[in-house]
Amino acid sequence: MQKLIDKAKIEHTLSKSEIVDILKEDSINQYLFKSADEVRKNFTGNEVHLRALIEFSNICRCDCKYCGIRRDNPKVERYRLEKDEILKLADFAVLSGYKTIVLQSGEDIFFTAEYLAEIITAIKKYDVAVTLSIGERSYEEYQVLKNAGADRFLLRIETTDENLYKKMHPGMSFENRKRCLYDLKSLGFETGTGSLVGLPEQTIESLADDILFYKELNADMVGIGPLIVHPETPLKDEKNGDLILAIKVLALTRLLLPDINIPATTAMETLHPQGRIMALQAGANVIMPNVTFEKCKKNYEIYPDKVSVDYSKLETDLKQIGRTISKKHGFRGNSDRPLT
Repeated sequence: MQKLIDKAKIEHTLSKSEIVDILKEDSINQYLFKSADEVRKNFTGNEVHLRALIEFSNICRCDCKYCGIRRDNPKVERYRLEKDEILKLADFAVLSGYKTIVLQSGEDIFFTAEYLAEIITAIKKYDVAVTLSIGERSYEEYQVLKNAGADRFLLRIETTDENLYKKMHPGMSFENRKRCLYDLKSLGFETGTGSLVGLPEQTIESLADDILFYKELNADMVGIGPLIVHPETPLKDEKNGDLILAIKVLALTRLLLPDINIPATTAMETLHPQGRIMALQAGANVIMPNVTFEKCKKNYEIYPDKVSVDYSKLETDLKQIGRTISKKHGFRGNSDRPLT
């Protein structure tokens, strides 16, 4: 197993069966995490990039079985921020020193590409990168958003097992999800994807396929999170995902895609007080603090008991593991290339 991990450190490639073997073998976990951390340091350095997350609408046309803001959850108090509210939050984030603004919402088509373009154009007057996480749109809509200055786009595949995808995403198309990701790449977005670890009926083999899909797509960002069960979803009686398995998927992703951005997701710290630090020491290099209005945060409940980021504690925690907060825009490979 250690030889396989050493091979991945040098060649950044593994077969599906090799990935499966590593995921199944827990005796080499610490060696895997240490190796991924070394690759992260060599390719992206010791800086951690902070992205200011603005959750601007929890209205969603989709009914994903794991998600607390799913369309058919009647207990959600829905909200939709106005343009000036979004810009007020962006202004706060810029004044706080963030170099990336992440605009995230449910699939709320009230926000047309043209309306979002106005918001992006206004935010781009600052020296910041803009990441979007708004779901599936047409090629033409993505083009409008790119032309307005959006730099990155995050669209998680959640699982590359097509049958499982269909079970978890009623009325949605697996092929359309993939089409969106390849459209985003072709348009020049730094393209992010990722998976949930712990979905019912998910196999180790399908997790290996997920990792190989990131490699095939040449994803620029990958977010890995353990499933955290929401009580108002069809998965309410399922178990939460395995944190260690999620971190193993993250570490293997770092080995195969050495220079990409990988967040230490909030879900990991929600499951374990040191979950975020564990992820940072296994290949992650991004954290996404939430700057949304407090009245909205509680209603953007994809999963329950979501933890927040304490900035001063974060600085202390990062210092203890030899990491610092970056002042760069943090594009792939820790480059500071010109903004769009």
